[in-house]
Amino acid sequence: MELSDIDKIELQYLQFGDYLEIKDVMVSAYSTMPGAYWGEEHISALLKKFPEGQVVIKVNGQIAGCALSIIVDYDKYDENHTYREITSNYTFNSHTPDGDMLYGIDVFIKPEFRGFRLGRRLYDYRKELCEKLNLKGIAFGGRIPNYHKYSNDISPKEYIEKVRRKEIHD
Repeated sequence: MELSDIDKIELQYLQFGDYLEIKDVMVSAYSTMPGAYWGEEHISALLKKFPEGQVVIKVNGQIAGCALSIIVDYDKYDENHTYREITSNYTFNSHTPDGDMLYGIDVFIKPEFRGFRLGRRLYDYRKELCEKLNLKGIAFGGRIPNYHKYSNDISPKEYIEKVRRKEIHD
């Protein structure tokens, strides 16, 4: 897709009826990580617990990406918490409406829509939501799809720096 092909970009709240389309987006976004998509029960739980934290970005009516979030009481977690801990074993029962930190569960963009700064729009929405809810800040976990190929040789931080410098593609 070219920039000139884009007529309309919309940010909308995720609806459960979008599940099959966002599943396809997740599968394509995480193609190097088979099975790395959220199940219907995960999306349903997020929508019940915190609907305004779940958004999609559409290009010409097609879902191009998604951002999933919860609110947590960040002081309950130590500095080296795991993703499993912060998500309460992927149930999102750690979501606390009166918590102090927006926690980004996931952000993904369909490969053919990368390079259009759509991820930036999703992060900007999170910033606005954080301000609206008067939270201390935003924290997030992230997937590093190809890190396992380098994990014996370099740290995650070094890996990310090499990706930034385009020495490694991820």
